Amino acid sequence: MRILFIHQNFPGQFKHLAPALAARGHEVVALGINQPSVPTPGVKVVLHRPQFTAAAASTDPDTTALHELRKKMERGMSVARALEALQRSGFTPDLVCAHSGWGEAFYVKDVFPQAKLLVYAEYFYQALGGDSHFDPEFSRPVEGDQRRLHTKNLHLMHALAHADRGLSPTLFQRDRHPPALRDRIEVIHDGIDTGRFSPDPQAFISLRNAGIRLTAQDEVVTFAVRELEPYRGYHIFMRALPELLARRPNAHVIIVGGSGASYGAAAPTGTTWRKVFHDEVAQRIDPQRVHFVGKLPHATLTQLMQVSTVHAYLTYPFVLSWSLMEAMSIGCLIVASDTSPVQEHIRHGENGLLVDFFDPQALANTIAQAIEQREQLRELRTAARSHVVANLDLNGTCLPAQIDLMSRLLGAPL
Repeated sequence: MRILFIHQNFPGQFKHLAPALAARGHEVVALGINQPSVPTPGVKVVLHRPQFTAAAASTDPDTTALHELRKKMERGMSVARALEALQRSGFTPDLVCAHSGWGEAFYVKDVFPQAKLLVYAEYFYQALGGDSHFDPEFSRPVEGDQRRLHTKNLHLMHALAHADRGLSPTLFQRDRHPPALRDRIEVIHDGIDTGRFSPDPQAFISLRNAGIRLTAQDEVVTFAVRELEPYRGYHIFMRALPELLARRPNAHVIIVGGSGASYGAAAPTGTTWRKVFHDEVAQRIDPQRVHFVGKLPHATLTQLMQVSTVHAYLTYPFVLSWSLMEAMSIGCLIVASDTSPVQEHIRHGENGLLVDFFDPQALANTIAQAIEQREQLRELRTAARSHVVANLDLNGTCLPAQIDLMSRLLGAPL
């Protein structure tokens, strides 16, 4: 079979699926905008370069929303031109698997009407129950919000309307979609390599700048996100630190993440969210015990989680981070926000502990108590890993289910 993946940052969510299909002898091609940092075995990567129309200066939110829609259509047009070039070169796919989040899936069926189209449906925007206006500190409803959210969803609805099937990694993400679209989406997680992400009692982490070496016998609180920003609760975590450090005078806090903004608004001009919320509590925390380590290589991050006493994870009602699932697979003791995407995989008191996202005092108290009761709560660690192994294992569950979905679409085994 010939299989085409489309993702602006390939491999993205297809990092396991694409090479697995290539290893089965299928011809696999990927189309993206950015050159992958490492090659994907067996996959030929083709790049396209969308050309965007410059936006006229405007402070009108509706005008901005329309410009964003135009950019997504222009991405789709760029993909269509690249697909036509592939077609002229002799490549016509049997199946196209496209991430629809940026508009790339707009015109796939126009070029390859006979190909089956599987759309990765990552997130659908709504005013209620999701990230929009969840945190009143940073977002308040204004006139026209619903219009703008509808506009943000147009390309997503278009993709699913033309797709043969949709794919979402969690029930929360699927159920953000309207019922008519929701019924077209199957829920299969991207998968966690539970062999790679597993406990290691001998693990250690060295903080060279601080001159310390930490093991699982130390008190280590970890917080790891792509970027230190409000969407992932960085502000709440920092506000919990003065109380936590006072309660646990031997604890070290290791904060992983960049200083940019992946989701939501950027920090005020001239600063970063990392600095804003660090400065807010800087006079009340011990800098010798709070360690900002930036972005870490995946192997180092795994070692860090293996020595973690408590791993904190906070998020708006939004896309769930792979890092949470990996931490659970490693057997971390999780203290997480009691938000809908988290609730899907963590049950309070069974395989983790949940706290109100907006309550830094409760977060500090829960982490401090979890450290104090680390031996009594060991069963939560075991249950966290067991949940991932039973439901989200890459090779035993998720990858076979993804390939089975594709086989059903094609009417032939892959």
